[in-house]
Amino acid sequence: MNPNLPALRKKAVTLPQLPGVYLMKDSQGGILYIGKAKSLRARLSQYFGAEEQHGHSYIAVGIDRVADFDYIVCSSEHEALVLECSLIKRHAPKYNILLKDAKGYRWIRVTREEYPRMTYALQTHDEGSLYLGPYTSAFATRLALDEARQVFKLPTCSKKFPREIGKSRPCLNYSIERCSGVCAKKITKEDYAQSVADAVKFLRNGSAQSERELRREMEEAAEVLEFERAAGLRNRLRAIEQIKTKQSVVSVSVENQDIFALATGQTQACWMALRFADGKLYDSEHFHLPRPASYKEARQELLERYYTMRDTNLPRRVLLDGEIANQALLEEWLGKKAGRKVNILIGQKGEPARLLELCRQNAVEQLAQSSGRQSRHIVQLEELARLLNLPAPPAYIEAYDVSHTGGADNVAGMVVFQNGVPCKSAYKRFAIKGFAGQDDYASMAEVLSRRLKRYEEEKDAGEGFGKLPDLILLDGGIGQVHAVEPVLASFNLRIPVFGMVKDSKHRTRAIASGGGEISMTSTQKAFQLVAAIQEEAHRFAIAYHHQRHKKSALESELTGIPGIGPARARALLMGMKTMKAIKNATVEELAAVPGMNMTAAKAVCGYFYEK
Repeated sequence: MNPNLPALRKKAVTLPQLPGVYLMKDSQGGILYIGKAKSLRARLSQYFGAEEQHGHSYIAVGIDRVADFDYIVCSSEHEALVLECSLIKRHAPKYNILLKDAKGYRWIRVTREEYPRMTYALQTHDEGSLYLGPYTSAFATRLALDEARQVFKLPTCSKKFPREIGKSRPCLNYSIERCSGVCAKKITKEDYAQSVADAVKFLRNGSAQSERELRREMEEAAEVLEFERAAGLRNRLRAIEQIKTKQSVVSVSVENQDIFALATGQTQACWMALRFADGKLYDSEHFHLPRPASYKEARQELLERYYTMRDTNLPRRVLLDGEIANQALLEEWLGKKAGRKVNILIGQKGEPARLLELCRQNAVEQLAQSSGRQSRHIVQLEELARLLNLPAPPAYIEAYDVSHTGGADNVAGMVVFQNGVPCKSAYKRFAIKGFAGQDDYASMAEVLSRRLKRYEEEKDAGEGFGKLPDLILLDGGIGQVHAVEPVLASFNLRIPVFGMVKDSKHRTRAIASGGGEISMTSTQKAFQLVAAIQEEAHRFAIAYHHQRHKKSALESELTGIPGIGPARARALLMGMKTMKAIKNATVEELAAVPGMNMTAAKAVCGYFYEK
């Protein structure tokens, strides 16, 4: 608990109810966090109010370090946003979500020599060369370079020109019309130089403008009967069309737009950006950050930070995978930066949904690589969290199933899935003790009650029963959920509980909650996870039931022998291990079992001899 909270709370309630920017500081005067507010009093009172009020905030981790705060009143919320972005860029506070633009710039180098070459470059040390860029990512640089080489048939080999011209046959690239064949004298030096100059214009102006200019030049050449030159220009246009066809998988109807998706794990998140220009993907970026508690506020701040770093090439549309805290404010800010309207859209169907899924898959892959987990598990847990409206993907899931034969040998099994995979060392078995007969609801309630009592006893250890799950799944429907909800309430625990509903063929069909059923389809990633959990819980519970039922049947046979009660039957099975060993044992061997005597041993031998 921060000892400064009373003083901070007292100061917060004196603030004006006006828009502005606030700067939270530590005891040394260093800036911990910079934020904006529509009402300074309301926002700061929220931060420094009761613990449950600010506990949901994604900066709550820094509240305990705040010693004081300053504030600046602004004339509007938009002015507060502009000032906030400026101050964050200047001070880089620890607890703001900062997108570290640590990527170095990339360039395309065009050498100034008799036969200029176009190559990829990380530095601009060669003063004699022309450098095109900078590009923000290797992806964008290599894509642009490959397009230019393909359209204008520039060589990609390491041969030295003019030294090696005419000394070898042209390579495969010439045969497939990807190179003009400089090495085999298939193009003059002048025409080659013009191709390089055209490639530079192509990279500087973009493919759309270059396409228009090439079409105009082709038509002019045809009018003056320069058919050979017109054919060459036509081939370049066709090359551009081929590139567009190959990129159709990511081409879009809105030519200039940025797409963002946030993939989250238990402790980490990945913010992914895909950038489109001229209807095609030209850049991708990703940023790793701690998992935020509020997705709406996190998306808002992530977008603000992202576009604070970029003052040019702002899109006409921003496509998001979820809601943000203040969409109208962000649209106004981006519109003024761009000098035109910028629309923010939350994609839910059609092309926007398809593009967002592509972006989300990339975010998940990046998150999986950084966490050392398989991407399919992250996707499954993320989708399950969205389906069940959980605050975060459930890293630790417990699932329960009850098994019996007509109410006899009533048992339950608990299986654990950690990060989407079985954690068999945490599995537990329960023999139902509170009643006899068949009552699945009462069985489930007893099991959860016993499990949570063990939690109270072992919670200091933080392992096994001493660890609480993020999600509880029960084999069954709404009845099982209602049966355990009072148990959780009696322990003052708020753990999400859902039932796993099967169809008539015992296959997973839906998830049950207190308010009804949530339908699932086999194409959903979450369905695959839930089905696997339900199958594993059933397997584990029924295996324990079969074990208990078999033992019960053997004990029942033994207790039919005069002088052998339940205690001696259990002792015999424990001492001799199997019924076959009991049947083949001598009187002396049976009498040596703890709890047995010579009379009882003779009775057992006589019983099996007669059979």
